[in-house]
Amino acid sequence: MGFIKNIWDSVYKLIMLKASYERRNNYLRKQGVRIGRGCRILTVSFSTEPYLVEIGDGARISTGTLFITHDGSVNCFPGDVDGGIFGKIKVGNNVFIGNNSIILLNTTIGDNCIIGAGSVVRGQFPDDSVIVGNPAKVLMKTSVQKMLFNMSPGLVKTNNTTTAQKDALVKKHFGIE
Repeated sequence: MGFIKNIWDSVYKLIMLKASYERRNNYLRKQGVRIGRGCRILTVSFSTEPYLVEIGDGARISTGTLFITHDGSVNCFPGDVDGGIFGKIKVGNNVFIGNNSIILLNTTIGDNCIIGAGSVVRGQFPDDSVIVGNPAKVLMKTSVQKMLFNMSPGLVKTNNTTTAQKDALVKKHFGIE
């Protein structure tokens, strides 16, 4: 009975996870965000001009990420500057954006990039870059990051496992029983 419950729980979580992304992406599309195929977006913070944001296929955007398409500091000059400053944001294909990052107006992130958690990103960033910091800068090519991942003592082969299987593998790896 416990085995069946575990299978049901795993299947239910997968169904809800997929529905959650799809539902969230559909909501964001209705707001004007252009979103490619296969994206997993865990934020709904797309500024007051979501139609200025474009996200490529296969993007992974973590919780707490903000997309800011305008510069509110223009309001420091009432009467002297009559209008607002706005800019587009373009995120390429197969991009990962870490937790609590801020993507500012007039930013283009190339394909196959990794944005480190907490980064403040503004400007033009080439394909295959690892981008980190405040202000964000290119730290290395993603090929170097891939090599570092493969050499990491924390690497646990968990792809295509259920949550229960993943937890068991991680606990075994770290000697937690």
